[in-house]
Amino acid sequence: MRIAEQYHKQILGRILDEGYMDVNPRPKYSDGTPAHTLSVNHVMTRYDISAGELPIITLRPISWQASIRELLWIYQEQSNSLDVLENKYNVHWWNAWESKDVPGTIGQRYGATVKKYNLIGKLLDDIKSNPYGRRHIMNMWQEADFEETDGLMPCCYESIWNVRGEYLDMVMIQRSSDYATAGVINELQYTALLMMVARHCGLKPGIFTHFIANVQIYDRHMEQARELIRREPIECNPRLILNPDKTDFFSITPEDFTLEDYPIDLIKEKNPQLKFDLGI
Repeated sequence: MRIAEQYHKQILGRILDEGYMDVNPRPKYSDGTPAHTLSVNHVMTRYDISAGELPIITLRPISWQASIRELLWIYQEQSNSLDVLENKYNVHWWNAWESKDVPGTIGQRYGATVKKYNLIGKLLDDIKSNPYGRRHIMNMWQEADFEETDGLMPCCYESIWNVRGEYLDMVMIQRSSDYATAGVINELQYTALLMMVARHCGLKPGIFTHFIANVQIYDRHMEQARELIRREPIECNPRLILNPDKTDFFSITPEDFTLEDYPIDLIKEKNPQLKFDLGI
């Protein structure tokens, strides 16, 4: 069994076996019912991208193209516009978090924060000019932004980067993960980001480590989590490939990524998509 599927089953099992239920949750389901979660704290996964370890599962189909388009909206487009996200990137799952203060956006969050502080530009310049520095950090947890408008607090909020010879390693820190629905998507996104930054800086993607402070399953996702644990993965060896001709971070497009040996039709047949009622 591939490492991504081992992690996925182990973490879901740990939540079901050891998790604690929250009290007075903020999120609600679409029918107004409080969306309780079963959680565990402090979970870490580690993938050696240079050795072909990729955080994607075959236990259900993963919309990997959409996840990369969302990533580009945040770090390349540096946008908070729902119109841009929907019409340029064809991603629609952010609509429920539209800002009341700034309609048509998600507020001063994510891409708007990246742009305001030039986070990606400073990171790229810093790695190239001082590769062995230990201050290569992007942090979207900016209190001034939270006071400026309403909006969802960033979940994947910080990344730390280290050069190791010809390799670039990265740690992504996440405050909260709805693991059954978005856990793998977030890991795949930040693997793509590692590949893009490494390429721009003339390096190779190395180790991707993911630390999550609180990992949860919604109370309406319990059976889906059990079903994912019961399922058998499809035998394959997925590889995420970035167009070798692209060396500039800002010129990379979603079409420059291809996912090889990920048999999506077989996955849909053997391990079809599950339905999740999301808490907003």
